[in-house]
Amino acid sequence: MTDSCSGKDLHGGHRERLRSRFLKEGLDNFEDHQVLELLLFQTIPRLDTNPIAHKLMQRFGSLSAVLEADPKDLASVEGVGSTAAVFLSMIPQVTRRYFHDRVRHSRKTLNTSEAAAEYLVPLMAGRSEEVFYAICLDSQLRVLYPALISEGTVRDALVHPRHVVEAAVRHKAASVILAHNHPGGGIKPSTHDHRMTRNLVQALGGINVQVADHIIVAGDQIYSFSREGTLPVYEAAR
Repeated sequence: MTDSCSGKDLHGGHRERLRSRFLKEGLDNFEDHQVLELLLFQTIPRLDTNPIAHKLMQRFGSLSAVLEADPKDLASVEGVGSTAAVFLSMIPQVTRRYFHDRVRHSRKTLNTSEAAAEYLVPLMAGRSEEVFYAICLDSQLRVLYPALISEGTVRDALVHPRHVVEAAVRHKAASVILAHNHPGGGIKPSTHDHRMTRNLVQALGGINVQVADHIIVAGDQIYSFSREGTLPVYEAAR
């Protein structure tokens, strides 16, 4: 048997052992680089993915950083290539889509900050940029539609009250939950967050749509304006 054949058999045996272990145990006891190996199996059929997984971990520092990296940066790592890079970068987005779809189809009532967090944390998972949503709700506080208002940086220019009002009208919302993330961590609202909330409460109140809450998400932590007693009250014009 040639060395190349021996190497092929060795890699094949290693792959099969990891796959079998996953089927028996799940991923809980896997090292991060072994999770990457399993993922790379799907797009790199012939090479030994163990050293490639280690190179990715060394380059980016953690499993989450690898999966959140720009595909061009991933592809620049020796052995990865564009196909594997695209596949890896899809994982956080597919995960977010899965959890969001699962919660959305449960038609769960978002009548507490905890219930809202269960819906919103997966929606924000893996995002390296700031996003702002108006979660449109029916009269029973069930989700009608998660309207993405802005993506990039949450500023007055990007989160204009008119856009939020239009989303609420389009989806026939009885109320909305405002939500945005802090990708850098820290859930404490800024002065801008308070001002923006006040402006949106007034704009939506003018069309008889109540703001049920404004929730800031940072990782798996949330800040609820309603729970903390900082949600402004609509003041009708006199």
